[in-house]
Amino acid sequence: MAIITTPFKVKDLELKNRIVMAPMCQYSVEKEDGIPNDWHFVHYVSRAIGGTGLIIMEMTSVTPEGRITNGDLGLWSDDSVPAYKRIIDEIHKYGTKAAIQIAHAGRKAEDAKQPVGPSDIPVEVLPEETKNGSLKPPRALDIKEIQTIITQFKDAASRAVKAGFDTIELHGAHGYLLHQFMSPAINNREDAYGKDLALFGEEVVKAVRSVMPEDMPLIMRMSAIEYIDGGYEIDHAIKMAKRFKNAGVDMFHVSSGGEGLPGKKKPGNHPAYQVPFARAFKEALQIPVIAVGKLSIPQVAEAALANEDADLVAIARGMLNDPYWGLHAIKAIAHKVTPPVQYSRGIR
Repeated sequence: MAIITTPFKVKDLELKNRIVMAPMCQYSVEKEDGIPNDWHFVHYVSRAIGGTGLIIMEMTSVTPEGRITNGDLGLWSDDSVPAYKRIIDEIHKYGTKAAIQIAHAGRKAEDAKQPVGPSDIPVEVLPEETKNGSLKPPRALDIKEIQTIITQFKDAASRAVKAGFDTIELHGAHGYLLHQFMSPAINNREDAYGKDLALFGEEVVKAVRSVMPEDMPLIMRMSAIEYIDGGYEIDHAIKMAKRFKNAGVDMFHVSSGGEGLPGKKKPGNHPAYQVPFARAFKEALQIPVIAVGKLSIPQVAEAALANEDADLVAIARGMLNDPYWGLHAIKAIAHKVTPPVQYSRGIR
């Protein structure tokens, strides 16, 4: 039996299959108000029609200053809730569940007048990776500002629940604010938030958890390793993850890197290169995990599931290329698929 087609449940979240649409920024909020528009509606609903079990909407900022760019989604205002609800309601019509990834870009906020972070250590990026060719140096947050951001995460989570999302993901990977605080190479604070690198993330988890229904799972995305010279290894990430699990995280979405330019260590460029990280999290934490990273070949995704390396597989670029990746993958693996009736003459 194909594992990719089997249902999956964690708390009250029941998925029809093991396929996840990974969050991918669209930079398409033309009014720069953080509110999703028709582009986002078509983008996400088409993947639900395409057979995806869980759609995780792109990195969504808890504050205007925390966006990567001004074209990003936001969840800092109640005004945005109806637009999200419209998308979620349509996604649900196809048996797909909806999640949202809430975050703060920290020192990687490209359009912020003054990026902030745990410290004033700048981030190095390739010129082609940003709109302006470089990033402004960050300013270190003070304690009061840290507490404000924790509250902003809490408020954004409350709005996500109100909009009807089935689960929430915290973005603790790829060099954004939560990741920045847990990284010894980026966080050089001398107060409690520097001496205890898990503290900020732990407090965010508890704050978000406090406004979520008890049976709604909380997901956290983490970078298992860093690629910058002097970056942390997987044992550090797992140590952080244990704290976050105890604080209320129910599932980890395991990625890597994103904190700056790779040094001697380079990210893999082969299929499933991050799957061993997912397995390490799963074994160490005894908790469900999502694997991500070059899994768009259906047989590779199925292998990650069948080998029990991960519980779910997240597809990113593969779904940008093919909105119906889910249906096509199920057909390739199970040799039988049930598409929406409107498409039954073409996908069967």
